[in-house]
Amino acid sequence: MVISMSKNDKKAATAAIGEKGLFDARQLGMPKMLILGIQHMFAMFGATVLVPALTGLSVSTTLLFAGLGTLLFHFLAKGRVPAFLGSSFAYLAGYWAIAPNGETDLLPYACFGVACSGLLYLILAALIKAFGPGKVMKYFPPIVTGPIIIVIGLRLSGSAINSAFYWNGEFSMKAVLVTVVVLATVICISVFAKGIYNLMPILFAIIVGYLVCIPMGFIDMTPMREAHALSFLDQNIMAQVLCMPTFQADAILAIAPIALVTLIEHVGDITTNSAVVGKNFMIDPGIHRTILGDGIATTVAGLLGGPANTTYGENTGVLAVTKNYDPAVIRIAAVFAIVLGLFGKIGGMITSIPGPVTGGISIVLYGMISSVGVRILINSRLNFGNSRNLMIAALIFVLGIGCDSIPVTGTVTISGLALAAVVGMILAAILPIGKDDVIEE
Repeated sequence: MVISMSKNDKKAATAAIGEKGLFDARQLGMPKMLILGIQHMFAMFGATVLVPALTGLSVSTTLLFAGLGTLLFHFLAKGRVPAFLGSSFAYLAGYWAIAPNGETDLLPYACFGVACSGLLYLILAALIKAFGPGKVMKYFPPIVTGPIIIVIGLRLSGSAINSAFYWNGEFSMKAVLVTVVVLATVICISVFAKGIYNLMPILFAIIVGYLVCIPMGFIDMTPMREAHALSFLDQNIMAQVLCMPTFQADAILAIAPIALVTLIEHVGDITTNSAVVGKNFMIDPGIHRTILGDGIATTVAGLLGGPANTTYGENTGVLAVTKNYDPAVIRIAAVFAIVLGLFGKIGGMITSIPGPVTGGISIVLYGMISSVGVRILINSRLNFGNSRNLMIAALIFVLGIGCDSIPVTGTVTISGLALAAVVGMILAAILPIGKDDVIEE
């Protein structure tokens, strides 16, 4: 359906942006929607391409399946959830266990393990559909989801600081200067800009930061020069895509159980997304649909040489900053990711964005995620004078932030975040709720 609007209507819609949030970006026109989509693409790019860089997988393949996986997710979630699927860091330990140095011969085994982990998503989605989302949601009360979301943002903050303040492994005042400029741009655009410009603080910050980096010598155009015009003209990329995943029991045992960790993170991400947008996506379209979309996207990516997919907190952070909640903009970002995956020169140019720029952006985005968790606690009016609430939150914070990973077997580990979530859910289920659990109005 095509919606036509007068110039006055468009001005009114634009003026309202930032007050209650924008749920239909078509009001702005397609050119502006494309720009907003590019902004979301930039937000996910740094983290998404880091996974293949650490595992030996193809960056082009990763971007391609991030885009395709996101579109598949939106189809299965009825196009209602403004979430982007990028490559998951949780599976790094599994990749390193099976293909420690990114050996081409061993990666197919790891990819098969990833595909199998996606199937676990499908099983859980079927169980939730059969028994209802209420059976799941009762284990995620605000006293669990709030602190978990805070932890998600804080756990990511270390990588943001490293990118923002360090260059070539050493602390750099030049990098700090770039980061300050990027942060100042985001803050000024978010606070003082009006209309459509208020929706694009991330994009403006990237442009300004990039320009500042040029005279400082932070720009390396080597990736663009060395990239093929069309990614799939690269024989190495095609060999990885066409190489069928190979069955190996050790690979399945090492990688597939990681899905139990990422499933917990998925619920946390969808909860965060719901809190930012102000809609209960757990119920509509349903957590079973979002899990199904995430699982199928991961399985398809694994079968074709891509890394596991997961919902991205970076893009949720963009939602919180811009208050643009239209899922269509995320789908535009997905299309751009596919284009980057197909056209190597474009992807190479984006890769040239220096760490201090992406780090400065990440500081804001990860901070916004933690702020959403704080908002959940405030809106729920939880009483932290209550011993039950205090104990649950305290353990989630310390376990989630203090623990990097806990070894389960020789090849399987559980992240501190997952451990914190499990402990929080158990305590919330067994500890009795007191009369002073919530602050009365």
